[in-house]
Amino acid sequence: MTTSIPTSPPNATALHSAAPRAPLPNRCVVCSADSQRRFEISGIWIRQCDSCGHQFAEIADCEHHVEKIYGDDYFFAGGAGYRNYLSDSRLFIERAKRYAARVGQHIAPGTMLDVGAAAGFTLRGFADAGWDVLGIEPNARMAEYAQSEMHVAVEANTLEAFSSGHRFDLVTMLQVLPHFANPRAAIQRAARLLCPGGYLLIETWDRKSWTAQLFGKSWHEYSPPSVLHWFSKQSLFRLLSSEGFAVVAHGRPTRWISMGHAKSVLQSKSQVCSAQRALLAVSALLPDGLAVPYPGDDLMWMLLRLGDAQTEVTAPAAIQGGFVCD
Repeated sequence: MTTSIPTSPPNATALHSAAPRAPLPNRCVVCSADSQRRFEISGIWIRQCDSCGHQFAEIADCEHHVEKIYGDDYFFAGGAGYRNYLSDSRLFIERAKRYAARVGQHIAPGTMLDVGAAAGFTLRGFADAGWDVLGIEPNARMAEYAQSEMHVAVEANTLEAFSSGHRFDLVTMLQVLPHFANPRAAIQRAARLLCPGGYLLIETWDRKSWTAQLFGKSWHEYSPPSVLHWFSKQSLFRLLSSEGFAVVAHGRPTRWISMGHAKSVLQSKSQVCSAQRALLAVSALLPDGLAVPYPGDDLMWMLLRLGDAQTEVTAPAAIQGGFVCD
């Protein structure tokens, strides 16, 4: 599907000058309370809020963070990123189609903006479901691939620098929000890009899940400086509701992962527990291209609707309890 959504011209200067500014190193971005250092990963302190329990990386200087962290190595050099991001295209497109079906239960296909679009796989899945799509992606190589191979429009830009006279029916942030130095600013920017009553779809990790608690400091998502924030469903809701979003639907997604990516993430950990050593031993026997169901319970998604300033947003009862896997 060819998009008719207007794009702004790429601005090379903006790509290098509009990197997100981090909040004060000791202040929680969710509730602004003080925090304490909890533990260290790869020389970077992980802090925890004294009030709401949100965890975040202590990185004061985030200038040029995006271009330093999300260059080509993130997609092709392994470690906490990918050995070959493009080889998992089928899995990402199928994930997008599942999300398009979920969103379609609440809103008819319209205009959609994908933040952190990478190679355009999410956009391809939504376009196939009837959406008019546009993506923004700071990595120029990924943006070019999306346009030439996935045939979807992706602007090589950051969310902070992106400008459009168009307002969207849906903004998606799949595995994106914890990478922002200031996720509140990212949510505020997304809200300004939405139509009145527009929808926001987020997928991220749940630090209070059983899986995260089991692995502790060895949990695979503790991977700064790539990942900078670790939400629980309660802290994620608190952040989003404070910016006028109400939860429409939520749950734990079905996810498939390639063994190549799983091996890369496990091998990148500087602190590995006995369970992860066992997983590494088993995974070494399996081919990189094999796709397997992700076994953890630490993924979560929320579909939210933007209200007006007078709307009182309350948490669904399930936000205080557990998610049911779809």
